[in-house]
Amino acid sequence: MSLFQWIELQEHGDDRGQLVALEIGHEKNVPFEIKRIYYIYNTESGVSRGYHAHKELKQVAICVSGSCRMVLDNGKARESVLMSSPSKGLLIESMMWREMHDFSSDCVLLVLASEHFSEADYIRNYDDFLRQANYA
Repeated sequence: MSLFQWIELQEHGDDRGQLVALEIGHEKNVPFEIKRIYYIYNTESGVSRGYHAHKELKQVAICVSGSCRMVLDNGKARESVLMSSPSKGLLIESMMWREMHDFSSDCVLLVLASEHFSEADYIRNYDDFLRQANYA
């Protein structure tokens, strides 16, 4: 079973361009109430980000421009995938270690979060993550 769960985002377009709408709720494309939205951009070449997990927070990550490589790790398995489509969202569940690598110079990574920022929700040490996930 893959750690990656893609959410297909419906594209609407014509000769003027493309549009993707994000909608919240059951039967929609974002499976939680969005309490925070942020985006990562202008990441320098060779820089990696993430290296943490969240105890409760869930996220949907969408690479709206460019590309980056996302690594997810649940404590038992580790998988990597290239994110490069603005019409695919990656659902990241709670208690999932995440890392982001290989950002293209034009990468814009949009993240929808189920909770407001709380430092107490972060697990920033991998060994602590494994212990809390009961795999240490």
